[in-house]
Amino acid sequence: MPPSGFAIATSRRLPVPILLLGTTLAGIPAPSAGSTPVYQEAADTLDHVAGTVRSADSGTPLAGAMVEVVSTGGTAVTHGDGSFRIAVPDAERHRLRIDRLGYAAVAVDVQPGEPATVDLEVAAIPLPDVVVTAVLSPTSANEMIRPSAVFAHEKLQRHLAGTLAQTVESVPGVAVTSMGPGTSQPVIRGLGGDRILMLEDGQRVGDVVNSGADHATAVTPSSARRIDVIRGPSAILYGSNALGGVINVVREEVPRAVPDRATGFTSLQTQTVTRAIGGSGQMTVEITEHIPLRVEASRHQGGDLRTPIGRLAGTQTDTWSVAAGTSWVDDWGYAGGAFRFYANNYGIPGGFLGGHTTPVRTEQERAAGRLRSVIRPGRGFEAIELDAGYTWYRHHEWEPPSILGTLFERQIASGEARARHAAWGPFASGAVGARVSWEHFGFGGALYSPNTRRRTQAAYALEEIRLDPVLIEAGLRYDRVDLEPNREELSDIGHIRARSFDAVSGSLGALLRVTGQFTLGASVARAFRTPDVHELYSEGPHLAANSFDVGNPSLGTETGLGIDVFGRLTRQRLSAELTWFRNTIVGYIFPQATGKLSRILLPIYQYVGEDALLTGFESLVGWSMPAGFKLEAAASYVHGTIRATDAPLPFMPPLQGRLAVGYSPVDWFVEAEARMAGSQERTGRFEQTTDGYAVLGLSGGVRLTVAGRLHVVTLHLENLGDTVYRNHLSRVKEIMPEAGRGLGVTYRVVF
Repeated sequence: MPPSGFAIATSRRLPVPILLLGTTLAGIPAPSAGSTPVYQEAADTLDHVAGTVRSADSGTPLAGAMVEVVSTGGTAVTHGDGSFRIAVPDAERHRLRIDRLGYAAVAVDVQPGEPATVDLEVAAIPLPDVVVTAVLSPTSANEMIRPSAVFAHEKLQRHLAGTLAQTVESVPGVAVTSMGPGTSQPVIRGLGGDRILMLEDGQRVGDVVNSGADHATAVTPSSARRIDVIRGPSAILYGSNALGGVINVVREEVPRAVPDRATGFTSLQTQTVTRAIGGSGQMTVEITEHIPLRVEASRHQGGDLRTPIGRLAGTQTDTWSVAAGTSWVDDWGYAGGAFRFYANNYGIPGGFLGGHTTPVRTEQERAAGRLRSVIRPGRGFEAIELDAGYTWYRHHEWEPPSILGTLFERQIASGEARARHAAWGPFASGAVGARVSWEHFGFGGALYSPNTRRRTQAAYALEEIRLDPVLIEAGLRYDRVDLEPNREELSDIGHIRARSFDAVSGSLGALLRVTGQFTLGASVARAFRTPDVHELYSEGPHLAANSFDVGNPSLGTETGLGIDVFGRLTRQRLSAELTWFRNTIVGYIFPQATGKLSRILLPIYQYVGEDALLTGFESLVGWSMPAGFKLEAAASYVHGTIRATDAPLPFMPPLQGRLAVGYSPVDWFVEAEARMAGSQERTGRFEQTTDGYAVLGLSGGVRLTVAGRLHVVTLHLENLGDTVYRNHLSRVKEIMPEAGRGLGVTYRVVF
């Protein structure tokens, strides 16, 4: 049973557990050396790595370079004189990764107590990104068994947008669905909603994005340190329903290391196409030798979206968030907590046939607290990770003047333990873990759905075997899910009752290094997904989504079998990757358009489960030419079919492509880009076809070191030709095309 007091709050105030957790985290005092001698003893075991980062061409110090200890995640930003200093556990050697805009990243091994001098070359050849999501330990992207992409440092700065989905949409296989600028949701290989696990520092976000296309993801990307995108089934470590993939926004809200001085950034953003303006800032400071404090705040406001043929009225946005986290860092690891509050007020357009007569205002509120500890016990174990979290989420949809149309509420309490072992017998590394969570869903307004409790229990194991030149990864996971609505009854949609589901998921993958520059990989994964509460029990109008939703209490589980095969080439100036995938899903659940209208003239959608097949490919080629020029080309396609009838699955993205050419010397860059999509004529019932398009963009930026701090200004000119085009996954494409010509500017100072 859920813990005592675990119930949906009925007032606008934050629930008492969140307030208590936030107060507790904010008030953690520094331990007294006199009262706890063990801390004084531990202080003697802390060590530091230090050094200087310079330009290899001129020998001048480089400010604003990011230095990261790969094993611990400790980071520092170089001073005006190029120096850095990071606290580390006692060890013989540590590997550092050093990134600086305009320079090629490097990885070096250093020894504590011996200052290092690192020279960075002016080059457009990047060091392969390090992935931290869905792997046992930080892994080079070139050694990933699953296709992946990382947004960090300069790449994140260039692609940063107002929403998470827009930030990562350049990744092959990723598309965006929306009902306006504030509601963008990512789609990976044709799968969206909770088939993509949305994580913050490895923990589930806990919003209700799966319940409608009008729901925004409750995550702001502006304060992200990095964003990992894993494509394909990734069920073992994070959850059985990750049929499409995982997106992890990494902020390290619970600090893993103590900086030797205040580090962080401030940034400003503006965009003409929505007349948006915003800012964010993040800072980590040293409280004591063992206690860091991280604080963060952001605010973004925007007006109606402007298109080549007019304004999409009622699509304003207003988003803000604050966060704070602290920890105790020692040679044995770290332990701490963090608290985050997020609020978003955005509009959904109206005034068209099949929709509401006027725009709908949506209010999101999310508060989340977490406790995390990572212990490095040695004796064959790399780490023991302990996590506990509580998330409160509320979602109002208001019709003018102030009528509550729909209410969603969700609370989650969860705990997880994971042990990662070092090399043991034939296993190079591995992990075992368990997770339990209690959730409470509440509904209100015109949506007649029962409040429901959900309990989830899981246990898993994942192992790696290295048999050079082959890397093998194998994993198993068991999940049990129990759903209990607050009433049992026979309704118009069927027998509303408690449901229980359980299943075993598994994965097996292999990576073969054919040569030093070419690798082949393949993986097969079985994953399952339980029906969402909304899919089982919904009954009534969802006005902001322009739909009348009808659930099906008898739906079974989705069972997916995913196969990936890829080839990866990595040379000094040329990189390429080609992936083919096949995903067979038994009982794929989706809202089927019935072609009928409800009494209030909303189209009726009935949730059904059909066997489906999704196949496709993803490709990416990058060429770093001499003198700082770079060419990049990408393409992706997914073909979705209902197997029983051979009919198309609804809302599948068309063939997509991207071509970019850029020039990037040390202090500035410029890039021209073309985004393309084919026509989509394979549509579901009552779904509109769309034409193909090509849209041009231009971006540029400059990097300056002023007073020992790195300043970066980035400009984006989108839709240069003011082209009228329609995104097939847009839910308002019938009334308005995508954004017209617009200029975006981002200014960031790193300190």
